[in-house]
Amino acid sequence: MAEPIDEFLTKWHRIVAEQDLLGLEAILAEDVSLGAPPYWPRLEGRALVCHLLGLIVNTIEDFTYQREWRDGGEFALEFSGHVGDLEIQAIDLISLNAAGLVQKLDILMRPEQAISTLREIIAPQMATYLAAKADAAP
Repeated sequence: MAEPIDEFLTKWHRIVAEQDLLGLEAILAEDVSLGAPPYWPRLEGRALVCHLLGLIVNTIEDFTYQREWRDGGEFALEFSGHVGDLEIQAIDLISLNAAGLVQKLDILMRPEQAISTLREIIAPQMATYLAAKADAAP
C-alpha cells in the first residue's frame, strides 16, 4: 500500500503535468498561502492561489520536475522550464496540513531575467482576475 506522502506526490505531479486546475484546487487547503517570486506579496486563499499557480504552469514551457526532497509533510521539488527563450530553474517548497492538503507553498526562482519576463506575462492576467473578483464582490 502506498504511503499518503507518495500518493500526494503522485497526484501533485499528475495535476501539474496535465495542468488540471480542478485537481489542483482539490489539494489546496481553504486558507493556503503562497509566496511567489519577489514581485507578489504573499497570496492567501484557495481560489487566488490556484489561479496564480495555473498561470505559472501554463506560462512556463517544458515544465519538468527534476528532483525532490522530503521531510515528513514538507517537500522541496526542483523544476525547470522556459519562459520564451529564457531558461528558468525553481524550487517549490510545500507544507501539508494534518488533512494532507497544501497549507503553504513558496516558489523560489532564478535567474532574475526569467522571473521578470514571467512577471510581465502573468501580472496583467492577475490584475484582470483581481479586478473581476473585486467587481463581483458584494
